[in-house]
Amino acid sequence: MITRRNMLKDVMVGGVGAALGSSLVPSAFATSEIGTPAVGKPKRVIFFMQNNGFHTDTCIPKGMRESASLSDAKLPESIKPLEPYLDKINIINGLHGRHTTPTHSAYYGALGGYPGGEHRAPSAGTIDHTLSNLLPQTILPHLRIGMGDLSSMEGQPSVAALSASEAGKPLYMHCNPNHLYQTLFGSIADGEVKRKYEAKSRIFKEVESIAAKGKNELLESDLTRYESYVEGFSEINDLRGKLSAYSESLNKFKPEHSEKYLSPEYETDWHDALLDIGIAALRSGLSNTLTIASGRGDVWGSWEGLGVKTTGHFLGHMEQEGNPIWHKIRQYNCRMLVKLMKSLESVPEGNGTMMDNTLIVYTSNNADKQHTDGSTWPFILLGNCSGAFKTGHFVQFDGSRPINALYSTILDAVGAPCDRYNMDKTNATKYDSSFGPLRELLA
Repeated sequence: MITRRNMLKDVMVGGVGAALGSSLVPSAFATSEIGTPAVGKPKRVIFFMQNNGFHTDTCIPKGMRESASLSDAKLPESIKPLEPYLDKINIINGLHGRHTTPTHSAYYGALGGYPGGEHRAPSAGTIDHTLSNLLPQTILPHLRIGMGDLSSMEGQPSVAALSASEAGKPLYMHCNPNHLYQTLFGSIADGEVKRKYEAKSRIFKEVESIAAKGKNELLESDLTRYESYVEGFSEINDLRGKLSAYSESLNKFKPEHSEKYLSPEYETDWHDALLDIGIAALRSGLSNTLTIASGRGDVWGSWEGLGVKTTGHFLGHMEQEGNPIWHKIRQYNCRMLVKLMKSLESVPEGNGTMMDNTLIVYTSNNADKQHTDGSTWPFILLGNCSGAFKTGHFVQFDGSRPINALYSTILDAVGAPCDRYNMDKTNATKYDSSFGPLRELLA
């Protein structure tokens, strides 16, 4: 039964927790160091972050020590599902993230390229959010989803650990597919999903109105935080209005709200549902930047649906390559990457498909392993970003350039070049042997 009390509880736990802090609506972005994107450049970028590290043995073809073509390469068991797509990927090794101080996770530092840590606020924006403001604008430019164990996704359906709009402003990721489905597709749904959407919309509008009137008695020191809450309610109400007017495209691509949403047997049912929502947001044109966090940007997470009984932190203390447990997890991720590629390839765009104008970045939020110093940080790039990137190569760097250089390279590919991303000259002297993009990756 939908009651006022239950709706308020649901709003505060699952809805507003993700909407406030600019989770759904982007804040303004401005910097003198990053150029303006050119017309006709790539339309979308996807970041897929796996927890507990991405060890070199799990991504580098056996016998490869120097940069080479991937033609006819045999991929490690962990990423075997990508082998049919060797001509569409780049495997990158030899970038570092020592300055991000990773241990169990670099948290915001993984996508920000700066020191991170548990309970440490972001010191600047992150590359995913930066790109969402530079790419062609959509109703929801940046969507973030987090995949964890069932209890955490239910009990804490929105968390912030990886993305930020600017210093001190973390961005929440959505972890409960029912809440996210209702937010994005509730206006065009039917049955219980529609009823909950309409009831929650009434509550949001009422709370926004009440909140806007309540600031008069607050101390000046509390006004800034309070006004951010009022703004958050206003933003989510505005988003809901825009989504209602976007029904034709949403109807075309919205996933079925099946039993895996309502009665998941395993956490992987919800992982799959979240991926479906992310794909639908991209294909419908609702979003142009998607961040997926397997493990929710931390050390935790579980994959019982794959037959893996070990969870979270303990997985990070296991050897990765040669370990059947890690093979299952990594191959599951790779099947998700393949599903992303195939889904975007099925939608025509311009003279090709959506995948032709997309880049997928697969890596970890914790370099190569748990308790790492970040001296090597592997990546796999999928897609050529509208022809900006070479594909079909293994590229070995010498360890002197940071992950920031890759982020500068992606910015260059979307027509917004910068010499250094989130790294001043003082730090660059210590951590970067050069400046600008990684020319070895660009076409």
